[in-house]
Amino acid sequence: MERLNSNLYLQNCYIMKENERLRKKAQLLNQENQALLSELKQKLSKANNNKSKGKNSATSAIPDLNLGSTSNPNPSQP
Repeated sequence: MERLNSNLYLQNCYIMKENERLRKKAQLLNQENQALLSELKQKLSKANNNKSKGKNSATSAIPDLNLGSTSNPNPSQP
């Protein structure tokens, strides 16, 4: 019984150590995600500001290909 108890204790110690390692890794990943999200929000905000300032932005230079479409999306109807 004492041997089983010792084995369970060692397993528990290992699990706690692994848990702490994974917790630290999760914290680092969370920090990285927050930084990337902040960067993405800044880029989107900047892109929206550029878009609203005029028609010189890159997105306004892309033509809408759906406007000039002559094909019938439903060929069974004339």
